[in-house]
Amino acid sequence: MSASTARRPRPKRPASRLAGFKVGNSAAEKLRSLLSPDYRRRAEIIKNRCEEGSGDPFGLDFEFAENILLITGFAYRYWFRVEMKGLERIPAGGAILVANHSGQFPIDGVMIGTGLVLDMPEPRLVRSMFDRWAAGLPWVSVFFQRVGQVVGHPENVDLLLSRGELILVFPEGMRGIQKPYTKAYQLDDFGLGFMRLALKHRCPVVPLAIVGAEEQYPALWDFKTLAKVLGVPHAPIPLQVMLPMMGLVPLPSKYHIEVGDPMTFEGDPDDEDQVVSEKVWMVRHTIQRMLQRMLEERKHVFW
Repeated sequence: MSASTARRPRPKRPASRLAGFKVGNSAAEKLRSLLSPDYRRRAEIIKNRCEEGSGDPFGLDFEFAENILLITGFAYRYWFRVEMKGLERIPAGGAILVANHSGQFPIDGVMIGTGLVLDMPEPRLVRSMFDRWAAGLPWVSVFFQRVGQVVGHPENVDLLLSRGELILVFPEGMRGIQKPYTKAYQLDDFGLGFMRLALKHRCPVVPLAIVGAEEQYPALWDFKTLAKVLGVPHAPIPLQVMLPMMGLVPLPSKYHIEVGDPMTFEGDPDDEDQVVSEKVWMVRHTIQRMLQRMLEERKHVFW
């Protein structure tokens, strides 16, 4: 990826049509109180952090993002009924959160970000890294920028970590999110990029394990011809496509998200791939063990 694709600091652009999205005041206030008894305090903390210095360099629109939080917060509390454990393990400064990825659509990342705002003792804004190809989609790229997400380029991560922010990465990439259900909770290979950045910045790597996302869009059939045309490893067809009246509504599987102990690594970020791969394997193995334990402890998919 060339340096020209990095999102650099820039003056705030005029509000797009997306920024005109609003939630009715009375309904919004009721929902805020349901999502968190101290919702206003949490929102104010996030807003102040976003407006520090010259503002956010990546186009975060706090007002728009706060409206979106009401929607994702409802899904977090009442559709997926997310339980997050170990939030107190997340360091106060910059860190890289590393999680397993699944579910056909990146709802797992949305639930992590929502939980860090609604349930952390001191709310944090997390920056999810999205692929370069998504930056070329007109509405998607604007939406991601408005809610504070960032193109996954090393220069962007450098800037965010220097500001003491949290980075969320899914090292399985598209391979993880497109797995058929027959490979549920079996981690694919991890990319090495996050570890090189962790070594460069000497910041902790925090493993996260997510159980519940695999069942939101169970895919029993992998459309291999379509996958070949699209140039992706898998093209799973969600079960919902076969169910009348379901459309693409995710099943209300119960999410369990657990934060593991921060892991620190030392070494040269420019070491050969084999050396970096050994450190990446430790993170991957930690998350796989967490998943296995959580699956053994889970009583039911939907409650």
